[in-house]
Parts: sequence; C-alpha cells; structure tokens
Amino acid sequence: MQPRSRRRMLFIAGFAAYFVVLWVLWPTMVIYPLKIFVVFLHELSHAMAGALTGGRVESITLSPQQGGATYIAGGSRFLALSAGYLGSLVWGLLLLRAAGARGRIPRATLAALACILLIATVFLVRSGFGVVFGILFGLTLLFASRRLPPNGVVVVLTILGLTSALYALFDIRDDILMRPGAPSDANMLAQLTGIPTVVWGVAWTVVALIACGYTLRRLYARV
Repeated sequence: MQPRSRRRMLFIAGFAAYFVVLWVLWPTMVIYPLKIFVVFLHELSHAMAGALTGGRVESITLSPQQGGATYIAGGSRFLALSAGYLGSLVWGLLLLRAAGARGRIPRATLAALACILLIATVFLVRSGFGVVFGILFGLTLLFASRRLPPNGVVVVLTILGLTSALYALFDIRDDILMRPGAPSDANMLAQLTGIPTVVWGVAWTVVALIACGYTLRRLYARV
C-alpha cells in the first residue's frame, strides 16, 4: 500500500472512530465540557451577528443544563437567530481547516480561540456558571497552545472542530426536527417569518451536511 493511501485510510478510520466514540459517550460527563464549549460558540455566534448588524450585545448566559441565551438590543433579529446553529458549524469547520494547516497556524489558532473565549467571558458573559467555565476552558486552551507539542495541538483542534460541527447537526435534529414545537432559534424564526420550524431545520441540516462534506473532502485531498 502506498504511503498516501495508507494516510488516507487512517484519516477515514480516525474520523469514523471519533464519530462512534462521540455518539457512544454523548450522554456522559466525558463529553460534557465539549458540549458547553459548543453552546458557548453558538451563543457567541448570535452575539457576533447581532453586533455586525448594528446591534448592541448586552449579555450572554450559559447554564449547566447545556442551555444558553444571548441578549441583543437592535440589529437584525433574523440574522442573529440564524447565526446560532450555523455559527457553531462554521467555527467547527474553521478549526478543522486550521488543524490541517502547516507551520504555526494550528498553534496560533488555538491561542486565538483561547483569547476569544476569555475576552468574551470577561466582557459579555453574565452567568456565574458561564464565567467559571469560560475562564477555566479558555485558560486550558491557552496552556495547551503553549505547552503541547505540534501533534497535540492538532489533536485538540481536531477534537474541538469535529465536536462543534457534529454538535450542530445533533442539535438541529434534537431541537428542531424531533421537537419542532420546543423553544429554539428555528421556532423563533418561524414566529418571525411565518416559515415553519421544520423547514428551517431541514434547510440548516442540508447546509450543514454540504459544508461538512466539502470540508472533509478538502482535508482528505490534502492527506
């Protein structure tokens, strides 16, 4: 077997193995910090969309029950609501692309992510649980960016990226497609636009699958 073919097989096997592990351990405390991390990215994406459309971000809250809320005055409510699930997906795909980059990009990306979390925690998060989590997780990532060897940094970015991208799909399925009447971003968009919740869920799922497929294809081609 050619070295490149072997690397590609290992890439596919590694992705499949992580997906299985994530699926099996999803309800356990092992994955819990990663879930809260993705919820943080979800809420941060709401905040960024609100700020970029002229709104003022008042606060972000995170709860131990894997919930969160972002309070924005002004801005585009449509874009802010749309940015949650798709935002955490984009964060995940960008982290995966950075993990596959060469040179100092992976380490710089992990350090930048840590700083973003810490700054957002200090200036935006207003729940006790969220503040504690944001500071601890941000400092952990900052420590990892400085102390881990290059391969370790890549592994951390890959885990964070895959979890964020896959969590977006799981979340859309659970919150929207399985429980269309439950409170969610899509439910609020349905009230805003008159387009049913399930339609938003299906549309976001299609976008997520296409984006994930494209990113994984690009990474596979570079192996």
